[in-house]
Amino acid sequence: MPDLSFRVEDAAPVAYAAAPALGLRVRVENADSAEEIRGISLHCQIRIEAARRSYSAAEQRALVDLFGAPERWGQTLRSMLWAHAAAAVPAFRGAATVVLPVACTFDLTVATAKYFHGLEQGCVPLSLLFSGSVFYEDEDGGLALQQIPWSKEAAYALPSAVWGEMMDTYYPNTAWLCLRRDVADRLRRYQAERGMASWEQALESLLP
Repeated sequence: MPDLSFRVEDAAPVAYAAAPALGLRVRVENADSAEEIRGISLHCQIRIEAARRSYSAAEQRALVDLFGAPERWGQTLRSMLWAHAAAAVPAFRGAATVVLPVACTFDLTVATAKYFHGLEQGCVPLSLLFSGSVFYEDEDGGLALQQIPWSKEAAYALPSAVWGEMMDTYYPNTAWLCLRRDVADRLRRYQAERGMASWEQALESLLP
């Protein structure tokens, strides 16, 4: 029976996707290199282990509305669910690599986007929890099925610069801000009454 292990080798922005996505290149290895794996329906829960890194003073200020005052981070800094991802691994013997696409957002009302946006440098510690179905050849040459146990995990230090590169690719020099509808309507009227050409002009006129 298959005994699989998983390792994240690297990460890079997914080019030409319909929406921002990060590709995690995962190496899947079977303990029995001679056994034929017919395919894997792979699922993954990805969590940000926020307590596993240190933060600069500027990062602490940027993340205060997410975790509270830094002196309370011993209680508030917790693991956060980032995403669920899935991929189909084709047939292989021994080992194979697959790109696990992770959908991303730059909506700063989303906690994980706010977290990434608040980092200046370093890496984001990730925990990947794998599950899914493994199709393999049994002793009689038939097709057999086995579930991947939840104990199959991998850790990866994602460079925060990779996330920044991805967002710059899709939204260069842009940030998303979600407003209440009535506030957006007031801002639109303010912009129109003053003949301003963009949202930026309206906001800049209101900011000190």
